[in-house]
Amino acid sequence: MHSGWPLANADPLLVVAAGILFLFAYAFKAWGWQRLFPEGQRPEALTLAAAGGAASVGGVALPGRFDEAIRIAVVRRGPGKKTAGLGAICLTLIIVGLLDSAALTPMASIAAAASHHGGVQAGFALVAAAGVAAAVLVLFLPKIAKMGFVSRWKVGRWLKDHTACPRSASQAWFLISISWALRGLAVFVLFNALSVGASFPLALAFLCASAASAALPIAPAGAATQAGAGAAILIIGGVPKADAFAFAVAAQGMVIFVGAALVGAAGIWMLFNRFRPGARTTALPA
Repeated sequence: MHSGWPLANADPLLVVAAGILFLFAYAFKAWGWQRLFPEGQRPEALTLAAAGGAASVGGVALPGRFDEAIRIAVVRRGPGKKTAGLGAICLTLIIVGLLDSAALTPMASIAAAASHHGGVQAGFALVAAAGVAAAVLVLFLPKIAKMGFVSRWKVGRWLKDHTACPRSASQAWFLISISWALRGLAVFVLFNALSVGASFPLALAFLCASAASAALPIAPAGAATQAGAGAAILIIGGVPKADAFAFAVAAQGMVIFVGAALVGAAGIWMLFNRFRPGARTTALPA
């Protein structure tokens, strides 16, 4: 409150570069999520990106885990195919969460190796181990769904019909991994924009700590929780408290701003499709 907005004295070119990297991170996350739907039921990538952006905006005020409800609402109301049911969307969100953990494994391993605090190393090692377990679960989920004692139940048969095949899951994991890599690069660029002087391993540690805090079953406003976790890991890494909190606020502000821009772009695209010439005539039966 006393030192002003953290981005006030930042390098504008680097801030723009970080924003572009965050934008591409949203895009790759949406493309990865799209691969988890059956081919004939895939929503538009812009809709899925807007769902992620709306969830980040909602995290300013809503408690943690409410972002999933926002994603579901945007996907069901956004443009594109509406053949995917509520259960299928929820299943893809669960798998996306598992693939997020898998994509964070290399980053958490690097952060653990670079840290000199035993407790921090143990925490990042736990994040990396959870990512490996998540990857194994996603890879073997189709086989688990086909087991006799699972397919005997109605839920098991539904799971067998809606679980993404290993090839689609691998494609989704690759695209989501690119998304997290772009986020890590964006955080590092933002470090330099604010002249914090942190290293790339510390940028990965900041990203992993923020992402791990988002996995809490219940928490205050999601953005505040992630900013607090990120600031804490920066302070442990030797960054002064004022700089750490300023950077955490700035990073979350950039993510939210880019997410809001995606929501606005999706809204404009919906209006354009709804009111463009010939839209109503094509919707009427011949």
